[in-house]
Amino acid sequence: MIEVKNLCKSFDGKEVLKDISTVFENGKTNLIIGQSGSGKTVLMKNLVGLLEPSSGQVLYDGRDFVAMSKHEKIMMRREMGMIFQSAALFDSMTVLENVMFPLDMFSPMTLRERTKRAMDCLDRVNLVGAEEKYPGEISGGMQKRVAIARAIALNPKYLFCDEPNSGLDPKTSLVIDDLLHSITQEFDMTTIINTHDMNSVTTIGEHIIFIYEGHKEWQGVSADIMRSTNKRLTDFIFASDLLKEMREVVNASSTVHHEAPSE
Repeated sequence: MIEVKNLCKSFDGKEVLKDISTVFENGKTNLIIGQSGSGKTVLMKNLVGLLEPSSGQVLYDGRDFVAMSKHEKIMMRREMGMIFQSAALFDSMTVLENVMFPLDMFSPMTLRERTKRAMDCLDRVNLVGAEEKYPGEISGGMQKRVAIARAIALNPKYLFCDEPNSGLDPKTSLVIDDLLHSITQEFDMTTIINTHDMNSVTTIGEHIIFIYEGHKEWQGVSADIMRSTNKRLTDFIFASDLLKEMREVVNASSTVHHEAPSE
């Protein structure tokens, strides 16, 4: 579990994050949504230590990450997996070598053990047979799956995903969503996903926070989001005509009253 308490972040006197408090739970896909410039990326960077909060706490299972020493933070990051928007694979390494990279850096396992672990991770994302290929030889969706395999290689307790569906077609996005959701439950990880993908929101959003101009405007689950009366949230979620129609259908179905059958 990751608990955020009264988190604030300012740049040159401008407050970008404003007193954010929330809890990201184990075994759930926790989503951060919001418009570009709302502060959600800054929030994630504060969570993983790429930025230092101006004030507030980030507690990893009760451990205050902000107050840790540099060495303690380095050790803490070994418990984190990260999936970047661009997949961020090494072009000069094979798929297998990419997945083995964090194991080579941080694991005390033998080469044989590291190779087996990497292959197990590739098997988990259905990429056995692609281990000798290079990133440039596989599709964008496969690259994202390699990135997921690499992120879970060290069996992290916390998984961070920055726009994992960026650049993918809808069908492939669903595959990535399903994979992230099942892995989160299987390994009981605390998964946090920055996303603009409304399919992700409605299908795997077990805990969602909506950031608006640097503060937490709304939080809840996907079942609640379609019926929300928060105007800023609905303006963001139902920006497209299709989603507006979906919302109207949901609202209409909830107000339908069936007449009692006549005797």
